Amino acid sequence: MTVGWGRGRSLRHSRLQVVLAIAAIGTAVALPVVLLSVGGGVSAHELSSLQNAGYQIVVSAAGVHGIEHAHNYTDQILSIPGVTAASPVLSVTIDAFTPTGSATPVLAEGVIPDQFTPTLGPTESGIFPVPLPLGDPTDSVHFANGTYSGPATYDVLVSSPYAQAHHVSLGEKIVLSPVDNVSLGTSYDVTGTFGVPPTVLGPTGAFAVLVPLSDLQTMTGFAGGSAPVPDAADTIQVGVTGSVATDPAALDHVRAEVQALFPYYGVSSLTQEAEQLQSASGVLTGFYLALSSVGLAVGLLFLALVLLRRVEADQRSIGIRRALGLPGQRIAAGVLTDGVVLAGAGSVVGVVGGYVIVESLATWATSTVQEAAKLAVFDPVLLAELVLGVLGLSLLAGAVATRRALRIEITEALR
Repeated sequence: MTVGWGRGRSLRHSRLQVVLAIAAIGTAVALPVVLLSVGGGVSAHELSSLQNAGYQIVVSAAGVHGIEHAHNYTDQILSIPGVTAASPVLSVTIDAFTPTGSATPVLAEGVIPDQFTPTLGPTESGIFPVPLPLGDPTDSVHFANGTYSGPATYDVLVSSPYAQAHHVSLGEKIVLSPVDNVSLGTSYDVTGTFGVPPTVLGPTGAFAVLVPLSDLQTMTGFAGGSAPVPDAADTIQVGVTGSVATDPAALDHVRAEVQALFPYYGVSSLTQEAEQLQSASGVLTGFYLALSSVGLAVGLLFLALVLLRRVEADQRSIGIRRALGLPGQRIAAGVLTDGVVLAGAGSVVGVVGGYVIVESLATWATSTVQEAAKLAVFDPVLLAELVLGVLGLSLLAGAVATRRALRIEITEALR
């Protein structure tokens, strides 16, 4: 018995079975191809971002803008031996008004200029001007020891997508407001632009601005006094010397010293986050395979049914060959070969189909799905292991049909 398309109406049903079997296996294989390629690509991208970050330790807090007294904590962190930079970052969505009066929601990030630049990775550092043209490099004049009574520079950097979309040039003024009301805003001088690839602020942050931390805190009500979170920040990114960054024990020691300053905040090193990400990626891969196993089981069950049906259809032919002395091993090999051929063809269809699905998502899906799909990685080793696994399981489906073929009574088959 061999897989073939044949000719004529007598083999039409057989050809249909072959097509359906290949389609069933292909559909079952396409699902893990999509899940593993997209999931693995996103994990690899995040891991690469961690490995190429300009900082090695990050302080975070629960809630909205949960870190308090960011300026003072920054000074304390900088006093720890081995620390080269401590950059608090506050991210808030505000509205920007151009000279023509048009309002656009933008992602504003408040930073301390001379601390922000050293914590940028090699990819991000090339998109920001150095030094940042935001007036006071230390953001200490306006902050004025927590009184926020010093003079503010009111300088702003705008992202190049925003500048191009709204025709904003250097030297012009824009109004930044915490709400969609220009009368509640403050006029800022545009002193520079920066590019925004998706790896920095994400696709939703393409319209972004960069301002001194104290300016953004004052604008959004997160300064001192009665602020819900005084001197607020979302994270503090900590850079260390090269010798500490390459020594896990020394990095963990610095992390412990930072943690001592923040007993109620989360303090983690990127080494820890990378290990956690790798572990999570392994768990997700197992989950993807478990989820796909249902489809694979259905596809292989259908393959077994098709092979059984083909054995029944060829019952007379099998009986004649056995009567002529053909060894049972040869008949079994033919059935198993049919199963492997059908499974192999279905696997190829599944891999190609999965690739087409991912490329389609990267082209026509929503923006969030597109970003994830564009990060997909088609690992040839992993895909080969998947195909080999399907071929191996097809032997089980073929074994069911083989058992039926070898149990055919010659006398009944020849009637």
